[in-house]
Amino acid sequence: MRLPKINLRPAERHDSEQIAAIYAPIVRDTFISFETEPPSAEIMAGRIESIQRQHPWLVATAEDEVLGYAYASEHRQRAAYRWSVDVTAYVAEAARGRGVGRRLYGGLIPMLRAQGFRGAFAGIALPNDASVGLHEAVGFRALGIYKDVGFKLGAWRDVGWWRLGLSNDDTLPPEPTSFRQLREAPDFGAFLA
Repeated sequence: MRLPKINLRPAERHDSEQIAAIYAPIVRDTFISFETEPPSAEIMAGRIESIQRQHPWLVATAEDEVLGYAYASEHRQRAAYRWSVDVTAYVAEAARGRGVGRRLYGGLIPMLRAQGFRGAFAGIALPNDASVGLHEAVGFRALGIYKDVGFKLGAWRDVGWWRLGLSNDDTLPPEPTSFRQLREAPDFGAFLA
């Protein structure tokens, strides 16, 4: 059986219901996310709009169904961190193992480079072989582990941190371009191809 083509596009407010549905069992049933209550579609819509002021939030779709999503966000609030981002990706259970995560990062990572970010960081609650495998497959390298950093589902949980270098330029960097500005570029569609 031939699988439908996986398309990428920026997330929109109307995607929030499907995004919330993908995320809810991860929050509710696993320690992969440290949230303890699944956010509503309305909360997810607000997150999409807030994040996309500066950072990309992408969805992977097939035949109008959201299969997964990935986004970048502020790494830390201090000004000197503004060239670093945190990234995350979630894939619907039925779509796992089909290359959706790689496809999402295949669009997200070049966007982050084009925006002028220097490093992308991924925090992964451990153990999580699938997420570690995805991040290492797209070039992330392990940095270290925060031991016993969160308590969820009756146990203390570790979080491993991975980094992907986005630039090696040591000169004074320009301010990162916002995602809104990037979307207006004439060649923006190339990131989604």
